Amino acid sequence: MRTVTLPDGEAVPVLGQGTWFMGERRSEADAEIAALRRGLDLGMNLIDTAEMYASGGAEEVTGKAIEGRRDEVFVVSKVVPSNASREGTVAACERSLRRLNTDRIDLYLLHWPGRHPLAETVAGFERLKADGKIRHWGVSNFDVDDLEDLRDVEGGKACAANQVLYNLTRRGPEFDLLPWCREHAVPVMAYSPIEQGRLPSRGALAEVAARHGSTPFQAGLAWVLRQPGTIAIPKSSRQDHVEANRKALDITLSEDDMAALDRAFAPPRSKQPLAML
Repeated sequence: MRTVTLPDGEAVPVLGQGTWFMGERRSEADAEIAALRRGLDLGMNLIDTAEMYASGGAEEVTGKAIEGRRDEVFVVSKVVPSNASREGTVAACERSLRRLNTDRIDLYLLHWPGRHPLAETVAGFERLKADGKIRHWGVSNFDVDDLEDLRDVEGGKACAANQVLYNLTRRGPEFDLLPWCREHAVPVMAYSPIEQGRLPSRGALAEVAARHGSTPFQAGLAWVLRQPGTIAIPKSSRQDHVEANRKALDITLSEDDMAALDRAFAPPRSKQPLAML
């Protein structure tokens, strides 16, 4: 498994697993847990979740999936902005730890910029880190201006990652956000890297996929994974889909492939508002 290096030198896999929309139905929990555990078997040992997902239900599913395997998993979770005061961040993390049935979260993110001052949120993160309840902290859905504001806060330069929407149809971050993150050694986590299964199944992407004996989704995921310093976290509730996602790592896109995809999905020529789902 290829890896991306966090600012402190820790290596994490470039391909992880998302859990958005998991934990919403008890009838699907067993399949979701099995899918996550299959991903762990395949080396996709970064699992991303959040207190917001199914009101904590996704964290509960994640907790069951990592039971007995905690030390091999890099767990990412998030605090919603309304909870992200100094004390609120700490309390939210403690609730997440209980749902995850673990004593620590490896990377704890502010889900998006909110009304609480960043200084308060960072102070909460640093307290959690000092107490051993989180190992790293970062942000999600932060654009360049947001990241610059964060760096002006005491301790803000300790940000370990920025999770954003990025895929072939959402290339806005390439104009300035991805270069900024590379310059400041902040890894990018790409959520919805195949646009929640809505990437085009015809046209250039399908042609590129056919050349590699893959599906358009695998080719689209391979396109995200080729970006330096980027981690992709596709969500899948089925073991066969997890296995298909893993095969995207075996695809090496050629210069001709990249040129064809650039023609079909044009890179940004100017600043675009950061997209969110």
